[in-house]
Amino acid sequence: MNYSELTQAIKDYTENTETTFVNNIDDFVRQAEERIFRDVIIPELKKNVSGNVTAGNQYLQRPSDFLSTFSLAISNSGEYTYLLEKEVNFIREAYPNASTQGVPKYYAIFDGDAAASDGNFILGPTPDASYTTELHYYFDPPSIVTASTSWLGDNAETTLLYGSLVEAYTFMKGEPDIIQLYQQRYESALLNMASLGVMLRGDIYRTSAA
Repeated sequence: MNYSELTQAIKDYTENTETTFVNNIDDFVRQAEERIFRDVIIPELKKNVSGNVTAGNQYLQRPSDFLSTFSLAISNSGEYTYLLEKEVNFIREAYPNASTQGVPKYYAIFDGDAAASDGNFILGPTPDASYTTELHYYFDPPSIVTASTSWLGDNAETTLLYGSLVEAYTFMKGEPDIIQLYQQRYESALLNMASLGVMLRGDIYRTSAA
């Protein structure tokens, strides 16, 4: 299903071609995509990037399309060590003095994206040398609205359609029973995505080690 087919389906299901409604379809679809990407992890939307940390700098910048972490590792003389995900307060309590250095053991999401940067991880302890990092992460793909096609449109069109219909019918202040029906069908489609290898969100290394 491409974007033209999706927009036509939304108009057909809701029987609504009113100008204000049609002008907001882009928003309905983007809201549905955001909801799907935060409800499940799709292994096909995983990236692997290398980076570097330096001695005395406890921060590592995240990629601009970052959504969530699968794993973060550092390479020390060619040997990979996987860091454990924690909360910022854990790292602050464990290493209250940022000058305490060593081979990092933990990481946490430190801040959100801002106009001038893409957000950072904080490491604990602060690196005592330069290390290569390897980040496996779930990325935010281009929307079907701007790209015309997408992974969801090609592989999970039912989920995308009903997610969009929930947003559209909510905008219309439609009948509660219809919204509930679309919501149920959306949730059912999400479960069916499990057959494509969809996993619950979380750090893969941490989850596997639990």
